[in-house]
Amino acid sequence: MASKAEEQVLVHSDQGSQFTSMDWAAFLKHHNLEDSMSRRGNCYDNAVAESFFNLLKRERIRRRTYRTREEARYDVFDYIEMFYCPSSEHLAQFGA
Repeated sequence: MASKAEEQVLVHSDQGSQFTSMDWAAFLKHHNLEDSMSRRGNCYDNAVAESFFNLLKRERIRRRTYRTREEARYDVFDYIEMFYCPSSEHLAQFGA
């Protein structure tokens, strides 16, 4: 059985040109990451992730202008925390 340090992290992507380039393959290899791609023309391979990122872009990223990458990083992190781990504070906003 492999230890946690030996396990590779899976990076799933579509078949966009940026993910099929030799530079991307070298980056993955350098960082010990394992590549995984959807089948060509099949958006259903990764429907859950596609749905999440669609919501993230629509509800958060396209509604704001970020002054720095750090500001964007914190805002996206906050959105993900609210999306996946809604606290009672966030739920209270919706009457739950």
